[in-house]
Amino acid sequence: MINYPHNIAQSNLSIYDPINPEDQYLYIPTNVLENILSNHMLGLSLAGLPLRTRSKVVKQEICAALGYPIPRSFKKTKPRFPGQNFDVYTQKSMNVQIWNEDIDGNRRYVFFKVSETDVITSVKVITGDILAQYDRTGTLTKKYQATMPSFGRNICSSNDSPTVENWIVDEKEPLLLETTPNNYPCRNQLLRINEIYRRLLPMVGKSISYIDAIQERNRGAELHSMICQHLGYSIYEDDGTYPDIINQLLEVKLQTSPTIDLGLHSPIDGECIASVENTHFYSEDIRYAIFDGELCGSHIILENLYLVTGEDFTNYFPLFRGNGTNGACEKISVN
Repeated sequence: MINYPHNIAQSNLSIYDPINPEDQYLYIPTNVLENILSNHMLGLSLAGLPLRTRSKVVKQEICAALGYPIPRSFKKTKPRFPGQNFDVYTQKSMNVQIWNEDIDGNRRYVFFKVSETDVITSVKVITGDILAQYDRTGTLTKKYQATMPSFGRNICSSNDSPTVENWIVDEKEPLLLETTPNNYPCRNQLLRINEIYRRLLPMVGKSISYIDAIQERNRGAELHSMICQHLGYSIYEDDGTYPDIINQLLEVKLQTSPTIDLGLHSPIDGECIASVENTHFYSEDIRYAIFDGELCGSHIILENLYLVTGEDFTNYFPLFRGNGTNGACEKISVN
């Protein structure tokens, strides 16, 4: 039997050095790759690790399992392990999403299933041509991501989109106590973007509970509730729709990483988001409140506020190439 990890260790190759798939001593066959990773990775605990640290630890352990030297930092290559032509996914869900590119029929996809206590319980390696068969529709679901630089200062678009600017009826001090976050916009209650900025800016410097690495939804709810309070609502509401606060055409993001997950909606896709009094509001009219957060122990400190219109969004936050198209494949079994 060929000892692939030994051969790779003796070769002095890195994970980024290409290997011909016909090289029977260095290129690991898919079934053998699954066995090697299973023997090394099963039982590995990722409990308490932030998401980015967890990803790094998994990749380090893969290197150790396969005989590769562990790099000081991992490059953002496609695939993540070019030498053996595979990508890595660590998750609890049975739904797999391949972000920002189509499924590659020639690539291998390594899935680590994680238990509720964040321990790797199973490993599955699937080739792209097999993975694509799990997509019941035969099509890809569009999702979007953007890059978020850290500007080190607070930012606000100078104006709303023309549609919003022309629709608002100014009042001296619009009060939101008599409406709710989930109500559709009203002409005399829709705040201009600079007023939203004024009301939310005092949140900078405050903190929210970190809880743990996988509690993103709970952290988002805490931030959302705080925003409702600062805007002047008497209650907090969140029905999970886009944008988060439809009453102010406001989408909310908390960022502790440089990748903004935009989900199904792009600021530049031209989609009609809401229609009120014969006025149609499109993606470019949505206001994005993005808080740049820094993890400090058990809390996340809100360091900066970036409040921009959909119209201005890509001037600050470039969309990933291909508008973030990904394949959503349902129920891949990694048991």
